[in-house]
Amino acid sequence: MRRILLVFTALSAPVWAQQAIPDTIVTGTRVPVAMERVPAATSIITRADIEDFGYRTLADALATVPGVRVVPQGGPGALTSGFFRGTNSRHVQVLIDGIAANDPSDPNNAFNFGSLMLAGVERVEVLRGPASALYGSSAIGGVVNIVTRRAPADKQAEVFGSVAGGSQNTFRADGGVSGTVGDFDYLAMGQSLATSGYNITPQRLQPHRPETDGYRGVASSMRLGWNPLPNTRIEGTLRFQQSNFGLDGFLADDPNYSAEERRWAGQIRGGTRLFDAWTTGLRVGASNDRRRYANQADNFSSATAYDLYRGNRNVVDWGNQVRLPDLGGWGGDGALGFGYNYVHETSNSASGSAPYRSSVNASQDSHAGFVNLQYRVLQRLDLSAGGRVDNTAGFGGAATYRLGAVYELPEYRARLRSALGTGFAAPSLFQRYGITGSGFRGNPNLLPERSSSWEVGGDMDIPAFGQPRFLTATATYFQSWFRNLINANSSFTSYVNVERANIQGVELGLTARVSPYVELRGAYTWTLALDSATHSRLLRRPENLWSLSGRITPIPRLTIAPEILFVGRSPDYVYDNLGQFSQATQVKGGTTANLVVSYRVQERISVFMEARNLGNIRYEPTSGYVIPGTTILFGTRFTL
Repeated sequence: MRRILLVFTALSAPVWAQQAIPDTIVTGTRVPVAMERVPAATSIITRADIEDFGYRTLADALATVPGVRVVPQGGPGALTSGFFRGTNSRHVQVLIDGIAANDPSDPNNAFNFGSLMLAGVERVEVLRGPASALYGSSAIGGVVNIVTRRAPADKQAEVFGSVAGGSQNTFRADGGVSGTVGDFDYLAMGQSLATSGYNITPQRLQPHRPETDGYRGVASSMRLGWNPLPNTRIEGTLRFQQSNFGLDGFLADDPNYSAEERRWAGQIRGGTRLFDAWTTGLRVGASNDRRRYANQADNFSSATAYDLYRGNRNVVDWGNQVRLPDLGGWGGDGALGFGYNYVHETSNSASGSAPYRSSVNASQDSHAGFVNLQYRVLQRLDLSAGGRVDNTAGFGGAATYRLGAVYELPEYRARLRSALGTGFAAPSLFQRYGITGSGFRGNPNLLPERSSSWEVGGDMDIPAFGQPRFLTATATYFQSWFRNLINANSSFTSYVNVERANIQGVELGLTARVSPYVELRGAYTWTLALDSATHSRLLRRPENLWSLSGRITPIPRLTIAPEILFVGRSPDYVYDNLGQFSQATQVKGGTTANLVVSYRVQERISVFMEARNLGNIRYEPTSGYVIPGTTILFGTRFTL
């Protein structure tokens, strides 16, 4: 994984990068510049990373990103939360090709990081820290932009794919075809993954009834692009995914509890460059999420359930970028961005059993305008500033801003960075309009959750042994304050804005390029997340996270990619061996080791072995659920 830095903490929209107008960005305004010139802490997970380290889901790929804590609550496909810099999982905005993918029908408007398969993904861009000034609601803790695969510009037809199988009856396959013909380019692909899985319920819980939670998932995607004129492009994309997987009851195995999740999303976008200085683009997109959870009575429990969640989102984005004139020796490389965003969301859901069945049938509209500016001053100092105003029907406007600076020290091969900004997260449709049979009602008068944050850091390249970048060291200190956080009231009859939190932390990274054949990377994150009223630590936020990984090529064509992940102790509600609630206390962390070995048989054909959790460590990332055991796959990958 390597860092990518774009102006004003912006994530690029790389679909344009290999086309006629590389600087056109459609969602918000994002001006690509050199990686040394941006104040934001960002990371990129490339297609090579996904293949070399054997990442199957988005949760796998995010596990080594500094400041990110991934918490699964079950086997493959089950709910997996992502805590960015100690914030709640709902405080992360996830984009797929620039379109928001957080589920409107989720009670917290959150994204399930364990459900997205990565075979059709070109790269994953991760921004840490508030980005509401560009991406609006939910971008308090960070943004994840998932960029799907696209066609090569120099081939009329390219066939690609992979197939693998191994332990737990696991079978994985993907394949597709893409190319460029004249002014048109196309891509069509599909993927599937099936496994019998593991028993995720800890053996310590009694009575213990071993029962594995299997998974079956399929996904397909299509892309069609047209370049009718120089510096002009029109493109359409369509993506579908369905997952079926087993679930367990609360703190107990349940052989008849299952889930089905479906999602499709599509968009049409176009852009052009005018007068050689102004780039403008328009995007129209739509998505649909449908989740069904069903439980039938069995020999162990008479409980039944049928929960159905349906969410829709329609989006219109208009983005512009104007390149500004140079100011002589005082300033240059200036750009002004501005645009408009409209979102319509609906949720029609029902869950639980009588008399406690809950439901929501509601919709809301949001409008936003944004502007940002960047300039390079005196050839050393990059300054950026931006703001955005969101207006959501029912609770009015929310204004956010972000300021940043990078000062380059070429004499020391170093850069100093600083940034400050604000963020907000709108209440979900369930939090505003949800109803339960127990008398609980949503609160339509809820205010957005708000945050203020700042960070300071830097990076330095250290030469040695004839290499100008033998070592690269990075360090960032961050601090955030949160107010108006949403929680249930004291009588548990509705939601109110009552909570406050204070979070601070340090992110450290070190890359050692020992030789052309050995690259080693390490990352460490220290986080202290506190409830401002009680000064107690927030649940499921470990103070310490470590990761070590590397790429080793001992002989030509052979690549060995080890990875070690360490999660420290974290506070959580603990349940004893009989499934009874005990208290909030420290839950033990754990260390997992992964290994991928690949060999390039021919120029475009490779064979590989993927092993995850080599030590078969079964620690509980959250009380009541253990991580999957050892999985080993063998397979081949090709491009023709």
